[in-house]
Amino acid sequence: QVKECNGVKVPIDTSKPNPNEVEFDNLYLDMNGIIHPCTHPEDKPAPKNEDEMMVAIFEYIDRIFNIDRRDCLDGKSDPSSPAPRAKMNQQRSRRFRASKEGMEAAEEKQKIRQEILAKGGFLPPEEVKERFDSNCITPGTEFMDNLAKCLRYYIADRLNSDPGWKNLTVILSDASAPGEGEHKIMDYIRRQRAQPNHDPNTHHCLCGADADLIMLGLATHEPNFTIIREEFKPNKPKPCALCNQMGHEVKDCQGLPREKQGKHDQFADTLPISEQEFIFIRLCVLREYLERELTMASLPFTFDFERSVDDWVFMCFFVGNDFLPHLPSLEIREGAIDRLVNIYKNVVHKTGGYLTESGFVNLQRVQMIMLAVGEVEDSIFKKRKDDDDNFKRRQKEKRKRLKRDQPSFIPGGQFSPQALGNRSSPQAICNPRQAAFEMRMHDRQNSTTPASPNTSLTPDGSPSLGGGIKRKPEDSDSEPEPEDNIRLWETGWKQRYYKNKFDVDASDEKFRRKVVQSYVEGLCWVLRYYYQGCASWNWYYPFHYAPFASDFEGIADMPSDFEKGSKPFKPLEQLMGVFPAASGNFLPPTWRKLMTDPESSIIDFYPEDFAIDLNGKKYAWQGVALLPFVDERRLRAALEEVYPDLTPEESRRNSLGGDVLFVGKHHPLCDFIVEQYKTKNTEVVDIPPELCHGIQGKLTLNDNAVLPDQVVQSPVPMLRDLTQNSAVSISFKDPQFAEDFVFKATVLPGAKKPAPVLKPGDWEKTNNDGRPWRPQLGFNRDRKPVHLDQSAFRTLGHTMPRDRGMPGMYPNAVPLGAYSGPYARPLMGGQQQIPKLLSNLRPQESWRGPTPLFQQTPQRTAGAAPLLAWNRMLQSPNQFQPAQYQGLGPMGYPQRPEDRMDRGRQV
Repeated sequence: QVKECNGVKVPIDTSKPNPNEVEFDNLYLDMNGIIHPCTHPEDKPAPKNEDEMMVAIFEYIDRIFNIDRRDCLDGKSDPSSPAPRAKMNQQRSRRFRASKEGMEAAEEKQKIRQEILAKGGFLPPEEVKERFDSNCITPGTEFMDNLAKCLRYYIADRLNSDPGWKNLTVILSDASAPGEGEHKIMDYIRRQRAQPNHDPNTHHCLCGADADLIMLGLATHEPNFTIIREEFKPNKPKPCALCNQMGHEVKDCQGLPREKQGKHDQFADTLPISEQEFIFIRLCVLREYLERELTMASLPFTFDFERSVDDWVFMCFFVGNDFLPHLPSLEIREGAIDRLVNIYKNVVHKTGGYLTESGFVNLQRVQMIMLAVGEVEDSIFKKRKDDDDNFKRRQKEKRKRLKRDQPSFIPGGQFSPQALGNRSSPQAICNPRQAAFEMRMHDRQNSTTPASPNTSLTPDGSPSLGGGIKRKPEDSDSEPEPEDNIRLWETGWKQRYYKNKFDVDASDEKFRRKVVQSYVEGLCWVLRYYYQGCASWNWYYPFHYAPFASDFEGIADMPSDFEKGSKPFKPLEQLMGVFPAASGNFLPPTWRKLMTDPESSIIDFYPEDFAIDLNGKKYAWQGVALLPFVDERRLRAALEEVYPDLTPEESRRNSLGGDVLFVGKHHPLCDFIVEQYKTKNTEVVDIPPELCHGIQGKLTLNDNAVLPDQVVQSPVPMLRDLTQNSAVSISFKDPQFAEDFVFKATVLPGAKKPAPVLKPGDWEKTNNDGRPWRPQLGFNRDRKPVHLDQSAFRTLGHTMPRDRGMPGMYPNAVPLGAYSGPYARPLMGGQQQIPKLLSNLRPQESWRGPTPLFQQTPQRTAGAAPLLAWNRMLQSPNQFQPAQYQGLGPMGYPQRPEDRMDRGRQV
């Protein structure tokens, strides 16, 4: 981390060895996982404008570089780009949901605000600011175009100023280059692996938060692949959006005045700030687990671990991915992956081979697996219902128990319970007699026997003999459940499913086969996408729901080929396919009109409201957004009429781009690129691999290149122009292969298998000697972590300055030096004063805490009375015991005098 000395931040020299004790070669940044966290950070205020957001993105990338590597040979950055049609359906659903939820949240917030003000509540003045529409993080918008310019500036600046970037080759694939960021990265790795001079022991590190990055990393079969991602910390406290106070949400806001934070309100408007932690996921360790899990004996064919990993990745598609809905009988939280693995290991003896090979599916073998799942579908649905009922029963009993155990009366006002360690000073008690009287009267009223909940009352308040009244629903402990018309646990579930979800009878074999064929095509398309690249830019799954596993009969002869030569959507065309009408301000005016004009030929693509089918789930975000699918032909026909209205700038944003390669003046390739610009060579040239760490590809001159000795204009007003630039950029294209070329999914010859990490105890479910599991810090599991025990923390809390921004761990404890009264015991021989503690430690042990008391050897001093266990001391002058002053109790807190005298008599 960056260190600060006298208010000046000392930059990190990333050219030094990596503190993680491992050096990476290639770093890949999936920019989607960087842009979105910067728009709504967890631990600091959100950026006020686009310029601040760009600076936040720069800082985030710097953190990744500081944490991750010393001298990467290749850094590749990929913002989101025009995606395949199959992905656009998910993007469309997410953006329509985000727009709908944002509008509903704003309306609810305004409604609650008016109610609170009508009751006389207090709320701060409403800030008039435009709501940030996260839908602008989509290819084709001005925001993404500005981001591409900012990333070019950022790369040039770091190549000029940061010593850790001196030998970096940086490849930027911005939003104009078609393809999803993570899949562009995978395509780059595949094409470099296929080169004859590729190093098979390259260390890869991919930064991103998507779970499918794990599957993509496994699909490369690279032995050294690491994923770095932010540590997820759920339920972080956030202030109320109405009153800006902590501790409640908008729906629970009561409009109370803000309480003073601290004696002088010095802690007002301060959020608990914590540095974002990162997690390294080492796929070589996951491969060790999978190898133990998937290894099978007595197979009728040779066992190949790499092929079994590909089959495992393929089976994970059945529980859900970005392109297909999951099968109704396979829920990942119910252990669907384990179920599939067990079925796979039982059936693979009959299949005669593996399910997949280098991204191509053997449908005959897949059919055997799916029909085996179909045989147990009915029991899966019944068990799911039983588990759900048992969970509801336990929750109901828990609510009753909490309701029964809660105190009948909690005093309020000046006698209300206060949290321990409250910073505010206690208030003086006012009129305690009246407060005590009111508390007694309230308790007396509550102690009277209430009428039975089923007893009706007469107008005078006496119980009626005419019988009971029905209990109100709001008095019930049960929560409202969404209506389930499918009832998968009852007979006839398949008939009800197809009737409700597809509006057809289950007996319609032709329609069911159409659904199954589309799903099988999807499975083949997704696997090809993961292992070979995009097989078709136009294919998509045309239904909102999946078929049953028992419907996968006769799929062996289904076609799985895709049309060749398909082209991706252009950026503005994709915006028209995924944006709701509420986000039309990101589009040209005449294009926007197609979303709102009632006479528009495609107005049905943009419903103002839409249904969300919970599909057996509890929350709306888990449901299925029932949006109409976009008809590509109708969309293109409507856009032909408005294409002439585009300005030159909008036409530029609507064009498909490519990758750009950057190097600094110290890079061996720099002179070669500069020579291309000097000679104005317009032909495509190959990268000399010996000048670029073995990277191969094609280079062409770039129209908007960064050139040495030319000023690089800053796209952000708050940042300076680069007047002394020495970096250079040029257009880059990956190595090209024939359309029918197959990238082999195997470990390359010469690759060294990483040393095993797992130990025998790691296979046991109750490992770690019964202690709670703790993550490994760093890559060396034998590295001893620094440790401070409680006494050391108390010492630091007493000796650190008292006026440092935030309070210490023990801010309310009295300093040790205050105990010099008549009850203080003199120091024993050879002991030092506490303030000299840190200076007496040896340098190499300056962060090692004192030996815990339970590990110390009991010692006696001649002539000294035996001491209690918590007050026992060693005679070493370099040791410190937390209770060596008799004025301190067992936990380091002050004692009452009578307690100390009683202890003296006991001794």
